[in-house]
Amino acid sequence: MIGVLVSGEGTNLQALIDAGLPIAAVASNNQGVRALERAEAAEIPAAVFDAGDYATREERDVALAEWLQSQGVELVVCAGYMHLFRKPFFDYYGGRIVNTHSAPLPDFPGAHPIEDVLAAGVDETAATIHYVDEGIDTGPVIAAERVPVRADDTVETLRKRVQAVEHRLLPKVVRELCAR
Repeated sequence: MIGVLVSGEGTNLQALIDAGLPIAAVASNNQGVRALERAEAAEIPAAVFDAGDYATREERDVALAEWLQSQGVELVVCAGYMHLFRKPFFDYYGGRIVNTHSAPLPDFPGAHPIEDVLAAGVDETAATIHYVDEGIDTGPVIAAERVPVRADDTVETLRKRVQAVEHRLLPKVVRELCAR
């Protein structure tokens, strides 16, 4: 069973839902985001784990991990989840967390990959699915698909094309991981 972590719009969550994958739970670090509405519409249990509600980020990560376990989650999928995990989360789910990233790794890690790709002037980026470890986008790459950068691209146009690939690639990779 899959647990999906989200922070905003939830388009990758929707791609996983539309693919019919066995999603047991959705968790967010933000209240009131569109992704939670998507979970509700799909009748998937959802909860919010705002770091501000806990004395430490470690306590929040333990609460999140324990809730996911209570929902039967075996594989965690970060789908636009914009928080780094602390060590306690890896004690529960280490080696079983995947993430999407809108650029090739290890070349463009971090929170602003599209902007970084455009600033670098390279001719392609990638939709990348990788395992999450304790570094910032340093876990092993599972799959990546190239996306050309066009001369007239803006952050918005390039992000839209990369997301279209992510919406196809992420469900495929997650389905394969669930079959193992």
